[in-house]
Amino acid sequence: MRVISIVGARPNFVKMAPVISQLMERIGHENHVLVHTGQHYDRLLSDVFLEELGVPAPDHVLDVGSGTHAVQTARVMERLEPVLLDEQPDLLVVPGDVNSTLAAALVSAKLHIPIAHVEAGLRSFDRTMPEEINRILTDQLAELLFVHSEEAINNLRREGIASDRIHFVGNTMIDSLVAVEDRFRERRLARQLGLAEAGYVLVTLHRPTLVDGPMLEIALERLGELARELPVLFPVHPRTRKTLEALEVPDHVTLVDPVGYLDFLSLEADAAAVLTDSGGVQEETTYLGIPCFTLRSTTERPVTIANGTNTLLGLEPEQITAVPTLLQSRPCSVGSPPLWDGRAAERLADVLLSAPLGARTSVAPAV
Repeated sequence: MRVISIVGARPNFVKMAPVISQLMERIGHENHVLVHTGQHYDRLLSDVFLEELGVPAPDHVLDVGSGTHAVQTARVMERLEPVLLDEQPDLLVVPGDVNSTLAAALVSAKLHIPIAHVEAGLRSFDRTMPEEINRILTDQLAELLFVHSEEAINNLRREGIASDRIHFVGNTMIDSLVAVEDRFRERRLARQLGLAEAGYVLVTLHRPTLVDGPMLEIALERLGELARELPVLFPVHPRTRKTLEALEVPDHVTLVDPVGYLDFLSLEADAAAVLTDSGGVQEETTYLGIPCFTLRSTTERPVTIANGTNTLLGLEPEQITAVPTLLQSRPCSVGSPPLWDGRAAERLADVLLSAPLGARTSVAPAV
């Protein structure tokens, strides 16, 4: 079997590192091709994750860069098609829900190449989120759907996807975390920044609704109020940084550049709580047993709420000041969801390499 794996944005690298490792071990490096779309191209959001996770250098880099959703998706499609025609893969593996995910799935489907979707079935039920559109369409196109929680299975069945296409293997993002746990726990980055263990709130905000308009100023003001009780550490996404440049940063709110994977996990593990709008952070904090407060009205990861580690604050920055009270009134649960055990990629590879893929015609460009 010849397999192409697609990565494009920070979460993709974390989800795919253990999968890539398993595939290369089982089918050989020569039969595995890694394509980096370049959707995230900042070194601190891209290369550093590949290096720290031990992912080999990509065989193809598409350099699509930033742009509108349409432009970015179109660039991936235009630049990926000749790669697929040249490489002639038997299977394409796509992770997550970014624009690169859907673009790659569309190209592959039109070339009759079977698709495996890692982290399938997640639904926020909010179609104003571009990620939700990407998830739904990719799941419809994929032949193998690998899910990491039971509600994802129910979501897919409601959408008419046959049970034999759905495989509950666990969370590959947790595989990556487990693999580096000794390394990130010994870093103690918070201490180097002058912060006490369990004595600060870690913040990460990047979604357009929050950071491209007036909500970010409100959030920053409320973070200032929160920081009077607990210092706030805010690694700033490049997108968020542009808006923050025009705002006054309150005392005890420390802005830093984006940090690498190991450093971010170190900061998460030692925090009193994490405030985020990220999906992956909701999962990491659940495994680590760190209280997470999510500035969104919905989440595609309800398993983190059921587990007792995650609280939705709504899309209301004013709620940030409630975090200290919520920390006292809602003790965080300990224990991970089923199959979040560091072995999801092994189970995924078992299925992927034994599944009877649908017959396909030879790969040829459309006339």
